[in-house]
Amino acid sequence: MIRCIAIDAEPAALKRLETYITRVPFLQLVGSCRDAVSARKYIEENIVDAVFMDINLPGENGIELARSLVTPPILVLISDKPDYALEGYKLNAADYLLKPYSQDSFIKAAEKVRLQYILRSGAVSVSGADYDDAIFFKTDYKVVRVSIPSIICVEGMSEYLKIHTDSQDSQYVILMSMKKLEDRLPSSFMRIHKSYIINLKKINEVSRSRVSLQNGMIVPIGDMYKEVFQAYLDSKFLGK
Repeated sequence: MIRCIAIDAEPAALKRLETYITRVPFLQLVGSCRDAVSARKYIEENIVDAVFMDINLPGENGIELARSLVTPPILVLISDKPDYALEGYKLNAADYLLKPYSQDSFIKAAEKVRLQYILRSGAVSVSGADYDDAIFFKTDYKVVRVSIPSIICVEGMSEYLKIHTDSQDSQYVILMSMKKLEDRLPSSFMRIHKSYIINLKKINEVSRSRVSLQNGMIVPIGDMYKEVFQAYLDSKFLGK
């Protein structure tokens, strides 16, 4: 999950921003602020991966706040004026949202955040700093190590989860919530249905309402996950 904070001086605009964040499965709203001072304090004292921030804040504006951060999170800048778009580019912002923005525009911005997050995570993994490509599960009275890249998808079965891997002989049933495992998996995994998390690197084909995976499984795409998944596909699509 990508830990986010929302920053906007207007209560109604802040509430809408909070709502949009909570509707995206891979975003986690961890805080909200209405000014630069409280936002800086929160960022310095907590782990924040991304900031969705209105530029027009009282006192110190969003651009000044972003420049002052030693290690800035991923930025999505928001404004009712297009004039700051160049500043956003200089700050390497993931996106620039012009008010009033739609939920569809927000979802596209969120997907850009996700891609930037994946790139940052990849940079960490190459260096070998605090990174492990495996996860441990308790199943059948023993603890097993499962390579994360080998996982094709996770299937929810009531209180249990079934972990499908590259090896047909290595499928695991564990007692765990879908949400808990979703939080543990890296950004190369996406929840596309209330009962399925898939490894995006294991997709073979995508139709209107389902995904074909490399092990032959056909996974449905849930209505509440379609927009985010489509935004991911759009970011990768090379056709006309």
